[in-house]
Amino acid sequence: MRWTKHGLLIAAPPPLPFGVSHAALPVVVTNEDGLEILFSSRDAQGSSHIARARASLDEGQLAIVAYDPEPVLSPGRLGGFDDSGVTTSCLVHAGERRFLYFTGWSLGRTVPFYFYVGCAVSDDEGRTFGKISPAPVLERNAVDPYLTASPWVLIEDGLWRMWYVSGTGWTVADGGPKHRYHIKYAESRDGLTWERGGRVCIDYRDDSEYAIARPCVVRDEDRYRMWFSARGDAYRIGYAESQDGLTWERRDEDAGIAVSADGWDSQMQEYPAVFDYRGRRLMLYNGDGYGATGIGWAELDRDEAEPA
Repeated sequence: MRWTKHGLLIAAPPPLPFGVSHAALPVVVTNEDGLEILFSSRDAQGSSHIARARASLDEGQLAIVAYDPEPVLSPGRLGGFDDSGVTTSCLVHAGERRFLYFTGWSLGRTVPFYFYVGCAVSDDEGRTFGKISPAPVLERNAVDPYLTASPWVLIEDGLWRMWYVSGTGWTVADGGPKHRYHIKYAESRDGLTWERGGRVCIDYRDDSEYAIARPCVVRDEDRYRMWFSARGDAYRIGYAESQDGLTWERRDEDAGIAVSADGWDSQMQEYPAVFDYRGRRLMLYNGDGYGATGIGWAELDRDEAEPA
């Protein structure tokens, strides 16, 4: 597949009172009136909040039309799993409720950080969200003894299916701790209590990789497709396919998008969010600095796009 890049959509920092730096990890909600984009932005203390922008697609161009002045979700209480920041993961519609899955961050002493999956719920069509608990929904256990993060959730015939980041340990490199994580799978019947069997969906390609992050899963008629971030020297967008959502074939060479020769995404690309809108398949993604340069967008070439 081939993606045509259209440049920045949300520059960083965004025009928000709490957004001092970064616009990262986009999540898209489509509706008849346009699109909502949830993303993470950092305040003056470096803690991430979840923000919302509203966008339109007119005459083939995607553009931001407004930002909500207040955060959708903010860091939790002192000592909580998310007291140092909350970052976007995915949004799921279940009946009249909306489930916002997020990653909660806290700082460590022997290692720089910890993060775990949290969930917030809206009963007013997404206008406001409340965290379902001060605790994460994917805490550490025997399957995931280190870290959990960045879930992508689909509901199929009443079964909630999650692809998420799982830490496999820490190593010491360049005099300090270095994280390692890949992508695993879990299931649920209510979106809150998850069964984790330890199935690995996307593993390290070789010893140079140490971080495989933020899966985005799309189910087409003939297969599942996953876009994700993979890092050795620097993040690149990876791609995989599956017939059942469990066994995946990495096909990074078919991702169809690469860093630019210069500019905002010339060093790295990561955190893709792929969605269909008005017959077009679009991608939002981050470039250099994990969102320090903002969020850009791309479109799948029309001769390769799936019917939406």
